[in-house]
Amino acid sequence: MSIEIKAVKRDVKGTGASRRLRRAGNVPGVVYGGDQAAVSIELDHKELFMQFRHEAFHASILSLVLDGKAESVLLRDYQLHPVRNTIQHIDFQRVSATEKIHVKVPFHFVNEEVAPGVKTGGGSISHIQTEADVSCLAKDLPEFIEVDLGNLEAGHAIHLSEIKLPKGIEFVQLAHGDDAAVVSIAKPRGGSDEAAEETPAA
Repeated sequence: MSIEIKAVKRDVKGTGASRRLRRAGNVPGVVYGGDQAAVSIELDHKELFMQFRHEAFHASILSLVLDGKAESVLLRDYQLHPVRNTIQHIDFQRVSATEKIHVKVPFHFVNEEVAPGVKTGGGSISHIQTEADVSCLAKDLPEFIEVDLGNLEAGHAIHLSEIKLPKGIEFVQLAHGDDAAVVSIAKPRGGSDEAAEETPAA
């Protein structure tokens, strides 16, 4: 699914101009990268926010239509109003079809309710990481990465090296030798082992 956002070039810059833009229901922003100069842009807040609230907007190649011309970009930064939760500013980076990109992609955890460590072991799930930085070409970027807990026992964890990735994608952490844990199931407190230890011998 391609997410399309529309923008126009912003000629007037500065704090006062940005404030007037926001009052008019628009969002100031910038698009940069590639072999082109950075361009100041403005976007309709209502249209932008409808896309922004979806998870895929934050980890997908977006189609930015700027003055009628489409280009592929990634969301790189944004600022939210601390009270009103409106978008104050937004940055996009142009992407190349031939250069690898680094993007944080969310994890989707499946089969949590049937994991042996929960269903029969009585353990509790701990999400250690909810997203990870991946390296890939733009065409290979997934919206999310699935982590299957269907065989996870209590007292065990799933590490980055145990997660099956689509072709052409790698975890940046793992490439640097950091096989971090992503999710674990803690053993229940006061479980059968502890009870056995506390029961005096006859």
